[in-house]
Amino acid sequence: MTYDCIIVGGGPAGLSAALMLGRCRRRVLLCDGGEQRNLAARRMHGYPTRDGTPPAEFLRLARAELSRYPTIECRELKIVDASKDGSGFVVLADDGTRLKGRKLLLATGIVDDLPDLEGLQELYGASVHHCPYCDAWEWRDRPLAVYGGPEHGPGLALSLTPWSADVLLCTGGSRIVPDAAARLSAAGIKVRETPILRLEGRHGMLERIVFAGGDTVARSALFVCTGQRQRSSLAERLGCRFTLKGAVDTGKCEATNVSGLYVAGDASKEAQFVVVAGAEGAEAGMAVNRALLEEDLAHSARVSGLTATG
Repeated sequence: MTYDCIIVGGGPAGLSAALMLGRCRRRVLLCDGGEQRNLAARRMHGYPTRDGTPPAEFLRLARAELSRYPTIECRELKIVDASKDGSGFVVLADDGTRLKGRKLLLATGIVDDLPDLEGLQELYGASVHHCPYCDAWEWRDRPLAVYGGPEHGPGLALSLTPWSADVLLCTGGSRIVPDAAARLSAAGIKVRETPILRLEGRHGMLERIVFAGGDTVARSALFVCTGQRQRSSLAERLGCRFTLKGAVDTGKCEATNVSGLYVAGDASKEAQFVVVAGAEGAEAGMAVNRALLEEDLAHSARVSGLTATG
């Protein structure tokens, strides 16, 4: 069987694209490896009607909606390779399954590089976060900390000031350049350049940061900015262009420079929100359907012409 579109990634972008294409009566295969970026979070935010919903519950609801459409097939498959096959694509799963699709949509997301801090894993997703827009509201007017180096740490610390007047930037031993230090000072942000020894807390809630030397600072939440990377190498293997920030360079409706290949969600954009990923998935689904429709109509015209002259 050749699917109209194979979607790799079962997060908000992939689910939204599958829904759009299913409603267009396209034969869709959604391959989900179960590695969504936000599964560690207790709640997702910023999505109308679903603000505060646990990520796993959001995925369950979305998959249940897809089950109403007979042309959508969802499979638990981790896709490890993909290649062009004429005008379409062939993908390979880690169990050896080979699948063909006329179009390919990658919604594979990104991976956050977490700092190697003792105690962080127990707090991650509950009181250790990445995105102020997603999680800072829950910590408004509480003492907050940022962990990050000179390149991104000051910017993240400054971005937290609408939510709290008590923000501490921890650089892990790196020095902040004078211009950045002046901006931080003017905003009332304190800076600690001493390395962190460990994070302490209970039941997922941060209570204090312990620095090398033994002194401690009480904090309620920590926001980290220590880098991220593409979760999948499929876009690179297929020849996609990338931005200077490492995101897949997409154009109108999430199309890439590779014909028939689309990328939606966190892998391709700077605004990494669930609601944005869902919107990009819908856009990509619409673009895929339009491309399929043009091909179908062109094929019908050729067949009709052959019949008329035959």
